[in-house]
Amino acid sequence: MDAYDITASALTAQRLRMDTISSNLANVNTTRKADGSIGAYHRRNVVFSPILAESKSKFAPNGSDFRPEGGSSVGSGELAMRSSSGAALTQSNGQMMLHASISTTANAPAGVQVVGIEEDTETPMKMVYDPGNPDADGKGYVELPNVNVVTEMVDMISASRAYEANVTALQSTKGMAQSALEL
Repeated sequence: MDAYDITASALTAQRLRMDTISSNLANVNTTRKADGSIGAYHRRNVVFSPILAESKSKFAPNGSDFRPEGGSSVGSGELAMRSSSGAALTQSNGQMMLHASISTTANAPAGVQVVGIEEDTETPMKMVYDPGNPDADGKGYVELPNVNVVTEMVDMISASRAYEANVTALQSTKGMAQSALEL
């Protein structure tokens, strides 16, 4: 289920990134703030951070040593094999089951999260001479947003491709899970 969680977090993050880019493009000519005061829109960027897994182990329901229900050792009519890595293959009543112990290490990547949406204050605003504009300053210049349409389109394509890659990963994981269930 970790693969689903990781992919879902990436899909959510890329969707927010695409929404933010859309907002930037929609405000490419906005010279007033939401409250109506004069001030150009500032481009926004989504800030991602990895989600780090804590050290944990996942075991079969009966623990790392496989024992049939009741706690007795493997008896007649049952087959049990254990690998050196701790995985166990058992057969009981004609059904084969694989029990695996999977460990993750501390600080291993476990997805992505959005830590915030920041205004781009480093890129300078555009100043355009337009003395007839009601938002012009005393010298006739209008401050326009620091949104570059080409940059936004490149970012949108990048976010779209990342979203598609995560959908493909989700479909592959689903296919592998279905194949495992058919065994």
